[in-house]
Amino acid sequence: MTKKITLQQIVEAAKSINVPTAALQAVMKVEAKGSGFNYDGTPVILFERHVFRQRLIENGKASIADKAMRQRPDLCAKTMGGYGLYSEQHGRLNAASQYDRTSALESASWGLGQIMGYHWKSLGYPSLQAFINAMYKDEESQLDAMCRFIKLNSLDKFMRNQDWESFALRYNGKAYKNNNYDVKLANAYKEFS
Repeated sequence: MTKKITLQQIVEAAKSINVPTAALQAVMKVEAKGSGFNYDGTPVILFERHVFRQRLIENGKASIADKAMRQRPDLCAKTMGGYGLYSEQHGRLNAASQYDRTSALESASWGLGQIMGYHWKSLGYPSLQAFINAMYKDEESQLDAMCRFIKLNSLDKFMRNQDWESFALRYNGKAYKNNNYDVKLANAYKEFS
């Protein structure tokens, strides 16, 4: 069984949330450069140090957050950034897990849609581990998480209308313009149309 997604699976997923296939393909391309897995078979992730601090505090571990900020500001900080290379992301996740595994897993964005781990419950997964297992399973499971997120947050209407600015704001936050996220989505959509 292959972990790669097929065009037919993308078409079916797009139909399930009533968006153009090209719109789903555009988000996949921009978010994960079109692949949900690294060469070593691990899911594509991006570990977010500012989210790790937030998740530690949210999970009742403020003292651990303070300790991690002192010892490893590259893993736990008030500010975004400091991501390092894509090839280093699982190492960063593993190091953060030494402080608190749950908060660390919730602080990474996962797979084709780069869905943050802390969304696991709102997306209907029975546990954080069930979400992580899905991210490791295959790209179809990663796309399912992305589609759940799109529906839950009513982003499908922006995809149908190719309103990439509104989509980008709600999918990536206020800083989306720093990376021309909306422009990249529009260009990718044209490429797949």
